[in-house]
Amino acid sequence: MTLSKLSLRNAKRQASDYMIYFITVVMVCAMLYAFNSLVFSAELHDLSDMMENMQLIIVLASIAVILIIGWLVSYTTGFMLSRRSRELGTYLLIGLENKQVARLFFLENLSVGGVALLFGIPLGNLVYQALRAILLTMFSAPYHFHYGFSLKAIGLTLAYFAAIYFFALFRSRIRIRHMKIYDLIYFERQNEAALVKKSKTRKTLFVISLVFGTVGTLLLMTAQFLIGVIGAGCIIVFIYSFFTSFSSGVPAYFDRKPERKYQGLNLMVFRTLTAKLASMGIVMATVALLFTATLLTEGAGMVFNGIFQGRLEKDAFDLLFVSKQEDHVNRCWDNMTKQLPLTSCRQYKLYQGTDDSIVAYLEETAAYYRFSYSHDYNGPLLMTYSDYAALRKMLGLPAAELEPERYIIHCMPYLEESLRQWSQPLSLDGQVLSQGKIYTEQFAQNNWNGNGHQLLLIVPDEVCATRPVLRFVLAAMTEYDITARQYEALNRSLSDQAADGIHIRNDEWDYLYSKAGNLRDTAAWSAMSIFPLFYLALTLAMTAATVLTVQHLSEAGRYRRQFELLCKLGMDSQEMHRILFRQFAIYYLMPVMPPVLIAIPFILDMCNEVEPGTMVGASSPPIILGVSLGLFFLVYLLYTVIAYINIKRNVLPLT
Repeated sequence: MTLSKLSLRNAKRQASDYMIYFITVVMVCAMLYAFNSLVFSAELHDLSDMMENMQLIIVLASIAVILIIGWLVSYTTGFMLSRRSRELGTYLLIGLENKQVARLFFLENLSVGGVALLFGIPLGNLVYQALRAILLTMFSAPYHFHYGFSLKAIGLTLAYFAAIYFFALFRSRIRIRHMKIYDLIYFERQNEAALVKKSKTRKTLFVISLVFGTVGTLLLMTAQFLIGVIGAGCIIVFIYSFFTSFSSGVPAYFDRKPERKYQGLNLMVFRTLTAKLASMGIVMATVALLFTATLLTEGAGMVFNGIFQGRLEKDAFDLLFVSKQEDHVNRCWDNMTKQLPLTSCRQYKLYQGTDDSIVAYLEETAAYYRFSYSHDYNGPLLMTYSDYAALRKMLGLPAAELEPERYIIHCMPYLEESLRQWSQPLSLDGQVLSQGKIYTEQFAQNNWNGNGHQLLLIVPDEVCATRPVLRFVLAAMTEYDITARQYEALNRSLSDQAADGIHIRNDEWDYLYSKAGNLRDTAAWSAMSIFPLFYLALTLAMTAATVLTVQHLSEAGRYRRQFELLCKLGMDSQEMHRILFRQFAIYYLMPVMPPVLIAIPFILDMCNEVEPGTMVGASSPPIILGVSLGLFFLVYLLYTVIAYINIKRNVLPLT
């Protein structure tokens, strides 16, 4: 049998024995091709100028994926080498040279990667169609199914896979070429040595690890970069010290309570678990670290999605133009009326208030302190009651009555409770006004230059006669939703220097907001942040689950011998099933528990760092946390079920 035929036979056997690994490589290939297709898609780049940035972001995410999968391939090939070392040593005994054996091992692993490419690229095209459909829907653009391959995307995917496999397999090839027959035959017996030998030291390290885990989680939630980096370091120390010292915890527990050692199936279950952790603590810690990164990345993606959707839902007017120059607003009025089908339009002014006492009050009593109010004016802006009444009518809101010698507050909903406790009168140019009603409908207050950032005071018209004008504003409602192209055309007509809706002229800033423009920007930001984050999260989850599953399935032979002995000793089938299930469940739950305990407070804290009123409804913290954990466990459960079915079939065939 030639080396090529032998390599092909071994590759088929390898793909069968390590089916989970092969499926993961196929899925990664599919994702790489799908995201590479996004990079080279001219159709998607035309959706928004901001989408050009997506190329760089996806490439950076793909580099991270290459490093992760490169480590997976390197780890798995090294694991296969240890499991097949006797077979490879036998090849040397029958006369093959080291370089031939190394080439044989290299070719069979490369064949697995090649077959994964053949399956992955067509599957990746389907994944790309799904991503394309999602993106076009986000931009409210029509979608038509088109199954075609991108040669550039295929070429880049091949380059990525070449980098992954040649780097990972090159190390194994060099290693085999320098190993002797004795080294190969006894290589399988080499296990991970315990890093901490003494039991007392392991117990101390276990306690220290819990301290590092608690401190690291708290530091991560400070929302400060440098402190967060220190927190991440503490988390890494916690995970590795926890799993390298945990094996001492079970014997210590039974030493304190010896009566429980022989209770039920405890001795069998926990003795096997302790032995396994003692021999692969570093691997379990690495898997737990990958799971932690998965949950934090996934949670961040969900929070970003909530932020973008929350801001989009706060748009009130179809069009809003804000300037410091009245002639700019007049020009915008002319262009709007010529280019767009307007149903209503209102031009008005925003006036400077008196002091910032109400702002200082809110900073002390509300969640307001998280969002600085510092701007080019002090205190809340003022609006005349006539403009306010007209704008409410435009938006279809109920009429708001202004009582004599009073002022109205219009604010974001999360400030209402605190403002009801505000009792100080408002003094404006000799006129004293007491607080009237409070309204919290959407009123274009989520932008820095809208109708007062978070807060606006409505006063009688005559009060503003002597107040300085800070903003000239034009609000409009359209007959139908304008397209992004109409929005961009209006943008271009307003200024010769236009970029992303912001116009600069004589160092003065003009802002044009529209639902169409915000929808486009929200979709672009979502594509540039959420897609890559979930791309990384899925890769991390599959990698960690694959390492865990490959490790467990490789023990099938040892488990079979163990249960055959138990069968001879008289243990019935039901008890053996319970032992296997408990061992399996604990083994798969162990690397998940620390990441979940870290991720839950971190994700909830991220939600709280967002402006109040944003994370509501489908983006509320409990739902974000539930979806993040649900998506993670969905992927993990799939790997777990496959592994359990396989191990049960191979370990308990005689029962």
